Amino acid sequence: MGSFSLNYLLRRLLVFFLTIWVAATLMFIIPRLAPGDPIGAMIARMAQFEGFVEGADLIIESWRKRFGLDDPIHVQYLNYLGNTLRLDLGYSMGNFPATVTELVGRALPWTIGLIGISTIIFFTVGNLCGALLAWYRTPKLLKLMIPISMSFTSVPPALLSLLLVYIFGFKLPLFPIVGSYGRGMVPELSPEFLGSVLYHGFLPAMSIVLATFGFWALGMRGMMVTIEGEDYMILAQAKGLKPFYVLYRYMIRNAILPQMTALAVSIGTLINGSVLVEIMFTYNGMGSLIYSGINTLDFGLIQGTALILIVSSALATLIIDLTYPLIDPRISLEGR
Repeated sequence: MGSFSLNYLLRRLLVFFLTIWVAATLMFIIPRLAPGDPIGAMIARMAQFEGFVEGADLIIESWRKRFGLDDPIHVQYLNYLGNTLRLDLGYSMGNFPATVTELVGRALPWTIGLIGISTIIFFTVGNLCGALLAWYRTPKLLKLMIPISMSFTSVPPALLSLLLVYIFGFKLPLFPIVGSYGRGMVPELSPEFLGSVLYHGFLPAMSIVLATFGFWALGMRGMMVTIEGEDYMILAQAKGLKPFYVLYRYMIRNAILPQMTALAVSIGTLINGSVLVEIMFTYNGMGSLIYSGINTLDFGLIQGTALILIVSSALATLIIDLTYPLIDPRISLEGR
């Protein structure tokens, strides 16, 4: 069993917190570079529905003071960092008096579910297809069908979602193209609601799976081909072990380790792709929340949602970095 030193643990934690700090700083700066004023945009939306907003100047002045937008930029930054350390994401300007934490709490489970299920599917299917492509006992028909199915890999998830919407939403109306569950349903742990969630989440999940599993298949195939010439493979075949046992016990087990490292590196890209997919399907996740915050110039909502996604990505990378030495018994990180 591998192990890692305290020095390695501290270095990984330092990188983790440094990543969060840099991301938090960027999320503070970028929304403020956009043209327009968030309070003015909020008053404009009120006027659009009401026709006229009485005392708009006083409202703008009081709300700018309420959200601290009149403070010097360095004071706003320090207050923002302090609130972030206290896990206080503040109020949403576009959904006041709702807090960003409340909005994120409703949207985050949907994104975690979509990304989690999609990751399990494409990582399992992709690596299995790659292993079968490299295994000499795989039927020729299957070796021909797998590369054909991998042609979707060249299409970005957002464009693939449009294709799936056109085919399965309009031409063959088999799946819904809007929302996370049926209209009028109340979220609860019931077979009807869970079935509706799976039904509505099929196309968004397939948009991610079809666009990504080919990369994992190609990577796994390359690792399997490399492993075939190793000494332990020659020894396993000389022992007369069953081919299927050699496949999963010797080949897949050793080839899967670099794939896990690649998964940690690609988590950020996966989250970005899922955000665009959620916007395309109006899925009730973090992507739709970020899109709403951008449209309304909601600084708090943009900062909070983007920071949560970045922290989730950095945390997943940290967990894989810490567990990788424990998975591969050949690796020992003792700081030598």
